[in-house]
Amino acid sequence: MKIPFLDLKAQYSSIKEEVNPAIQNILDNTSFILGKAVSEFETNFANALGVKCCSAVSSGTDGNHLVLWALGIKPGDEVIIPVDTFIATAWGATLCGAVPVFVDCHPQSYNLDPAKIEKAITKKTKAIVAVHLYGQPADMDAIKEIAAKHNLIVVEDCAQSHLAEYKNKKTGGLASAASFSFYPGKNLGAYGEGGAVTTNDEALGKKFKMMREHGSSEKYHHEIYGHNYRMEGIQGAVLNVKLKHLDKWTNERRRVAKKYNECLKGVEQITLPFEMPYAKHVYHLFVIQVKSNDKNNRSAKRDELQKFLEANGVSTGLHYPVPLHVQPCFNSLGYKKGDFPVAEQLAETCLSLPVFPELTDAQVEYVSDKIKEFYK
Repeated sequence: MKIPFLDLKAQYSSIKEEVNPAIQNILDNTSFILGKAVSEFETNFANALGVKCCSAVSSGTDGNHLVLWALGIKPGDEVIIPVDTFIATAWGATLCGAVPVFVDCHPQSYNLDPAKIEKAITKKTKAIVAVHLYGQPADMDAIKEIAAKHNLIVVEDCAQSHLAEYKNKKTGGLASAASFSFYPGKNLGAYGEGGAVTTNDEALGKKFKMMREHGSSEKYHHEIYGHNYRMEGIQGAVLNVKLKHLDKWTNERRRVAKKYNECLKGVEQITLPFEMPYAKHVYHLFVIQVKSNDKNNRSAKRDELQKFLEANGVSTGLHYPVPLHVQPCFNSLGYKKGDFPVAEQLAETCLSLPVFPELTDAQVEYVSDKIKEFYK
């Protein structure tokens, strides 16, 4: 049996009759940048999240930058960021000229560990970025309590958490502002690059729209600094179609995760994802940890399992095998291996199993059986 890590072709086939006319409409009307389809998506996505304002942008990375830039983060400021995340989170700070300050992750949620935040706060700290990693919300109440104590801004990175919930409230409206990615492989993915920024602050929402369009609310009149972070019309059209299916797709992802948990329960050599009691996890990724007795080479057993699965037709992924603090681009920050033990262990033992709405129970059983076979 061949099982891909992600099957975008299957998803496209299921909505082909809806999405093709939507794209054709953009071509017929030559509305290639922003336009009606994008503005409709902004309204629909804001309603889906229960937030007041949504501005569609050109990518999640651009959204990370725009959120911090609009909130006044400037050169010399420090921004606290979980060390276990995709590097685009850090670019939000660096593109403002600010310094990312890394904090280790929680051993169960894999998100920013609130217990380790205060140690990283200095007089230069201005913001905390809460990443909802793999589709599970971070502990927002604990993070916001620390932020309030030290007068810090909190923003969300929701690149992997479309429709995820923290205490029955959807991510994207839990802090001053949030950024989303619609990279094709995301739970809600465009047919190219795309992103959004959201907020319940209407003045900030207006600022987002100006800044994404060269700091302008009227053509050739530029009131504030800005950049070209506009969404393409085709992406708005695609996302509008796909948004209608997102609830169903989210439920299917949770079905897949539940099936994995049932099938792999009792396999003592791996650690399954833990859904925190405050969270509704949307399983952008289903990440297991492969236990190892070799502390000097913890990744060896994980790599063996990955190769075994690949040989048996199962594609897997690694998210993320190199933590941010040991990335060469951040050498100047002075971090070293050993500074963030939880993230480092996860980097050496994590393995992402296939998870997408179209994955069948039989396919999940096959993957699970192959994992059990490996350990036999």
